[in-house]
Amino acid sequence: MRGWLLAKFAGLDFEEIVTAPDDPMTRAELLLLSSSILVPCLRHEGATVWDTLAIAEYLNEIMPDAGLLPENRIQRAHCRSISGEIHSGFTTLRSSLPVNLKGHFPGFKIWSRAQADIDRICSIWHDCLGQSGGPFLFGARRTMADAMYAPVVTRFMTYDVKLDSGLVAYAGTIMTMPEMAEWIEAAKAEPADVEELEVEY
Repeated sequence: MRGWLLAKFAGLDFEEIVTAPDDPMTRAELLLLSSSILVPCLRHEGATVWDTLAIAEYLNEIMPDAGLLPENRIQRAHCRSISGEIHSGFTTLRSSLPVNLKGHFPGFKIWSRAQADIDRICSIWHDCLGQSGGPFLFGARRTMADAMYAPVVTRFMTYDVKLDSGLVAYAGTIMTMPEMAEWIEAAKAEPADVEELEVEY
């Protein structure tokens, strides 16, 4: 989701190649597309970029007018920091509340360690929105940070995570983006027996 959203935010015209997780040839196919066997992997004009943050930085470099990073130096540093934090952290949240766009679990019991991750994310969002005024984390334009936290928003919706009104508004802003609607519609159209996996979303 993250890499796809980043490419959409950047306005990059791209073709999506989907590999089925239950296909025995998937590993060989992924090796051809990405030497690390990690997805997403962006191939563009001779460049191969297979890490989500690296994709974000690459897209910002080739399409600087898209605003994937804020114009202000301090805000850029902040945007990179919180994007890196969600990219490499919150492992308990990832494992106990996996992305599941087809499910909804009201009253889901959240493990205390996952709640600590949720509290930290809410703190990040409050800090960003308090400084920028919203509706996105760094103001009126979507940045890489919004793409990086979009899967978290879906988790909060799926597992009925309680948010205060300010964060409910932010979550609603993310969920109603046309790009999110397009992604979710496609995900829900996937065969029911395809298992959702936590791999570089």
